Amino acid sequence: QVQLVESGGGLVQVGGSLRLSCAASGRIFSTYTMGWFRQAPGKEREIVAAITWDDNTYYADSVKGRFTVSRDNVKNTVYLQLNSLKPEDTAVYCCAADRNRDGTYDYWGQGTQVTVSS
Repeated sequence: QVQLVESGGGLVQVGGSLRLSCAASGRIFSTYTMGWFRQAPGKEREIVAAITWDDNTYYADSVKGRFTVSRDNVKNTVYLQLNSLKPEDTAVYCCAADRNRDGTYDYWGQGTQVTVSS
């Protein structure tokens, strides 16, 4: 079983920045694809970014050029740097782990709230 714990959310003004962290348990974290998702009130959950075991990355069009995903396999942690934040970025952000690297996310964190005020 893998446990994921997010941190780093908060209230920020438009144009501000935040850095989210997701700490994972488990010895084989380095083999997982890790994803960041978000869900805003009244909207469906959407993938924001993902990073593979060999550091290939994916970004949703809405965040390209503003968000950066990275990982530290020694610390078993994945990060999401959020820059140039907009009100529409307000959501609960969750990290998730795809252990088989097949596009199915098997483990999920509880999430951290990001609120962007205008």
